[in-house]
Amino acid sequence: MFSSKRSFFKTAFIVIVTITISSCNENEKPENRKPENKKNKYVLTKNTEQIEAYFFVATAEVTKTMISKAQLAKRKSLQNSIKIVSSKIENNQKMLLQEINEIVVQKLIIISEINTSVTNKDLYELFNKKNVDFDDAYLNSITQSLTEMIGLLESIAKETNDMVILKLVAHYLPKQYEFLREAEKIKKQIN
Repeated sequence: MFSSKRSFFKTAFIVIVTITISSCNENEKPENRKPENKKNKYVLTKNTEQIEAYFFVATAEVTKTMISKAQLAKRKSLQNSIKIVSSKIENNQKMLLQEINEIVVQKLIIISEINTSVTNKDLYELFNKKNVDFDDAYLNSITQSLTEMIGLLESIAKETNDMVILKLVAHYLPKQYEFLREAEKIKKQIN
């Protein structure tokens, strides 16, 4: 009796797997057929959800890095002007990160992992700079991060029609440019 149950379950399993495989093959067939009026043309589609998810992850990474750099600059910089602009950058990036988190929750996007190894390496290098070299290294690093953030905001503005994201870009992009100009101005004054 035990072996008959066992053979029954084996047979049922094989039947289920066979039906599933044949069902999958049937589902694939219409996609593989080429329409007669189109001669081997492939249409590339952009998945806006994936683009937006990438944007949120990348922006969160850059934002967290900028916050850490700004906090470090407020403690370690010798220049009062750097401390002031760093405080502004930190506050702005915290607000941006908070808005990103709210949008992500609304869109039900899960940001499972932020690549902290890259950001930590950059931060450790900056942390290890001596006070005399720190200001210049910080300004180079923060301008690089601001440029990266500007690129992310500009690229998502071109790729999406989502009004919430476009509103976010319209609010934060001018501020990123303003911070970039301030950092470059301070850099010129120091050198």
